[in-house]
Amino acid sequence: MDTTLQDPLVGQVLDGRYRVDARVAVGGMATVYRALDTRLDRVLALKVMHPALAADGTFVERFIREAKSVARLAHPNVVQVFDQGTDGSYVYLAMEYVAGCTLRDVLRERGALQPRAALDILEPVLAALGAAHRAGFVHRDMKPENVLIGDDGRVKVADFGLVRSVNTVTNTTGTVLGTVSYLAPEQIEHGIADPRVDVYACGVVLYEMLTGDRPHGGDSAATVLYKHIHEDVPPPSAAVPGLAYELDELVAVATARTAARRPQDAVALLAHVRDVRLALDADQLDAMPPQALAADHRDISQDRTSVIPRALTTQRPLPVNEDDVHRTSLLESPPPLPPRRRRGAGGRRGPVAIVLAVLLALGVGAGVWYINSGQFTKVPPVLAKSQSEARRQLGDAGLDLGKVEHAYSDTVKRGTVISSDPVPGTRVRDNASVTLTISDGPETVRVPDLEGRPLARARAELKQAALEPGMVTREFSDTVEKGSVISTDPQAGTERHAGSAIALVVSKGTPVDVPDVTGEDLQEAKADLQDAGLAVRVAPERVNSEFDKGQVATQTPAGDGRAAEGDTVTLTLSKGPVMVVVPDVTGDNVDDAKRTLEDAGFKVDENRGLLGLFGDTVKDQSVKGGDKAPKGSTISIKIR
Repeated sequence: MDTTLQDPLVGQVLDGRYRVDARVAVGGMATVYRALDTRLDRVLALKVMHPALAADGTFVERFIREAKSVARLAHPNVVQVFDQGTDGSYVYLAMEYVAGCTLRDVLRERGALQPRAALDILEPVLAALGAAHRAGFVHRDMKPENVLIGDDGRVKVADFGLVRSVNTVTNTTGTVLGTVSYLAPEQIEHGIADPRVDVYACGVVLYEMLTGDRPHGGDSAATVLYKHIHEDVPPPSAAVPGLAYELDELVAVATARTAARRPQDAVALLAHVRDVRLALDADQLDAMPPQALAADHRDISQDRTSVIPRALTTQRPLPVNEDDVHRTSLLESPPPLPPRRRRGAGGRRGPVAIVLAVLLALGVGAGVWYINSGQFTKVPPVLAKSQSEARRQLGDAGLDLGKVEHAYSDTVKRGTVISSDPVPGTRVRDNASVTLTISDGPETVRVPDLEGRPLARARAELKQAALEPGMVTREFSDTVEKGSVISTDPQAGTERHAGSAIALVVSKGTPVDVPDVTGEDLQEAKADLQDAGLAVRVAPERVNSEFDKGQVATQTPAGDGRAAEGDTVTLTLSKGPVMVVVPDVTGDNVDDAKRTLEDAGFKVDENRGLLGLFGDTVKDQSVKGGDKAPKGSTISIKIR
């Protein structure tokens, strides 16, 4: 059954811009949709917080923190955030849409991966986390569900919703936030969240890729947490005999239970991974694992991001139920190590080629591999072409686009080809792969002064300056016209790497006070709001409230707040109060009577008078027992 058809957001346009086309995934905090940016005509992912959580300041803060954190990371292996905003009760992020699958999908379908494929997925993940770590952030929820593999073989890290600054301690709340199968011991016991918790999680993910299963199992969250604290992650060769001991050592280093024994961050672990790769020969890298158990046989609760009571993390496990709730500067992938000769005759295949091979085995993508012996062609002239143009020319010549690398250039336009390998004109066999190096433009550029520019023009000027428009937030301004830029982050004149995302603060215009119209008749409420320069929308549903039928029960935004001139206020009308049968409490003592009436949903007023000052028995009540009264209204009881 297609539940997408039942989703009320599908087919709607959020914020007058984002058309929601299909539901992609549902989590404990938000739902992800495929949407179309109708202004820029591009497909993107829209992450919409569940409306029930939008009133919770803690959840909204975490949601906004994700947007701001990721917007500061300009890295090819991080899912980019384009925009953040609200539309009525909906709080959303507009993000890059990655067509493909997750690492969890790959593991469920294939079980264990070859070591080469596992390392080719791990390296870009570590490059992305390294950029975050060097920028001062910790992901805190690394797991296969948050590793996206595009149809073109690119690997990206998603869901920075739990991101925190380095060295953040969260034990003041008495809970641990994360996914039980990937939590580091110090995360469980003390709430410490420095870069080494991401290193630990990556070690667990590597173990899972090599074996097809997680290292610590159990029938409850408490059991798994206990094992993380008290048991080492076993060597993957114990589950898959024949794996190289260097891989055992790599997993052991990354998952050391003592944080000080792990690499200090993802950059250090990435260097270790590359050393291990160079130490392995082709047979060790391409060792075919046995058909390990697919990951979907495990308790699905271990895949969820959860809030776990701290008590579960420090005591020996008992049968409990898990409560689910759901540089050196590094702004690009670390440069490759100098080439060294490796044992064995087999050369290393590019990471994209390996990942594409995994995707093709899963039936993802539309490529068809074939060999025509004896067929040759020449590499076409692709220099100074865009990546899409170069891909098209290679396809026309019967060649495949292989690895895509990036480099800075002061002379070659950003986004166009600097060089190819083999070089243009080289005679190669049909279906050979050609590696392209794409220009990222100058290594550093200055942020232009965009104050007062309309948003569309500001975005165009950023692209002309070899920068990317980042997250957009909106603020009131008495001096800057509505829809124009108030400021940028970083500010104008700051030097940044080409391709960096620049956050924009855009004016919502001069603020107006929103009148409180709750309790008013609809026509009166409309007149008051329109007089204030605001538009009015009446919600189709009605709710019970203390107000009479047809009067305004609630409004969004609330009264006495602020909005921009022309903004829309949504009114929800009342169905009238809920009528409740009043209990008969005559003859009861005062305490019992009050308790009975309050349990029924009423407020209670004691009417003692002079004769009832020392009495304790209800002689009469303002609404007779058995009659109905509005829920929440006051029942007066006379005491004698």
